[in-house]
Amino acid sequence: MYEVRPGQSVELLKELHILTRDGKMNQDSRRKLKQVFHLFQFIEPLLKDIQQTHPDISLVDHGAGKSYLGFILYDLFFKSQEGQPHIYGIETREELVKHSQDLAARLDFKGMSFLNLSVAESISSPSLPAKVDMVTALHACNTATDDAIHFALEKQAQHIVLVPCCQAEVAAVLKRNKNRMLSQTPLVELWRHPIHTREFGSMVTNVLRCLQLEAHGYQLNVTELVGWEHSMKNELIIASRTNQPNRRSAKRLQEMLEMLGLEELSGRFFLPA
Repeated sequence: MYEVRPGQSVELLKELHILTRDGKMNQDSRRKLKQVFHLFQFIEPLLKDIQQTHPDISLVDHGAGKSYLGFILYDLFFKSQEGQPHIYGIETREELVKHSQDLAARLDFKGMSFLNLSVAESISSPSLPAKVDMVTALHACNTATDDAIHFALEKQAQHIVLVPCCQAEVAAVLKRNKNRMLSQTPLVELWRHPIHTREFGSMVTNVLRCLQLEAHGYQLNVTELVGWEHSMKNELIIASRTNQPNRRSAKRLQEMLEMLGLEELSGRFFLPA
């Protein structure tokens, strides 16, 4: 049974449509709350790990949308912490940024900021700290997930939590180079038909992302975000920094790019210098 936890903001849960306007729960509400707690159980141990080092945790949520994730994390964890922990929501749609700013002010969530930026723009934005502790990106569309990875690497994030969304770039390159690769490898059969190109391209994209993170010194846990029904794409990638770059993963990444005819994407899935 999933119930509202002591201290949770009822107003926030109403705003997120987890509670009805009269503060009650129905079957749909319980399902949504279950999803919230399911995601939180993955992230809370990572926050506590950072907390052992310092209390002023900084978290950047990319492709924030209505900042559903950021508000839930702040309500369940950040607002009760000592120090000055902070959540930054990055979103390109100005109206959603304004909505989140208004809601945070109404709830008195002082440790939340919302920036009208693309993920790529945020990498060099002076509005964000030079280093951050955690980066999240849930269903950041197309190459925004890759930009979030780039951001996390630049900011030396201790933990990265990704639920990748569709990414058409790899599939487009597979399709464009298909005829050239037909004479080189029978593996082309994996993406010869358009529907397979899309599905295989999606899987390859996430495999390359994982190899890139390992090459940069992150340990990975790749699993499924069970019960999260906002999207059919529920692969969950959790990366934790070890400071030990993995040369084998770097080599595998380069080999995969060459084997699949994706060499032109080496800048997207860049390796440590």
